[in-house]
Amino acid sequence: MKRTLTLILTALVAAAVFGGLVYAVLAATDVSEPATTTVYGLTPRRFWATATAGLALVGVVIGGLALRRSAGRIGPRTGRSRAIAALAAGLIALVNGGLNLAMATGGPGTGNGVVGGAAALVLGLIGMALGGLALARSRRTV
Repeated sequence: MKRTLTLILTALVAAAVFGGLVYAVLAATDVSEPATTTVYGLTPRRFWATATAGLALVGVVIGGLALRRSAGRIGPRTGRSRAIAALAAGLIALVNGGLNLAMATGGPGTGNGVVGGAAALVLGLIGMALGGLALARSRRTV
């Protein structure tokens, strides 16, 4: 029971921190104000931002798996290749999220995909950090 409660509270705190970081990125890029007229549907920039955020999420998952198994019995090669994959996915997502935010002309609701771009930027940084930690751990065990 305590473990379940701890996991739920940890997930809630992580979600709150993630939301705060996304808002901080939106505020730093000066696109945090919502649009006066909302665009509905999937625009090309929203699709780009969503795909980039999905890639960043994959990078975070791969980085977490690589970090979990980098010092395990499976072998350093598997953890090392996963760490490199997480670094690559995180870097691609970071660059594309930043480009999406740099090209945005309005805030959330304008169809520019600024929320997805900010999420990709934050998740890309997290994926790169996890991949870097796993890569450093896999080098130590070799």
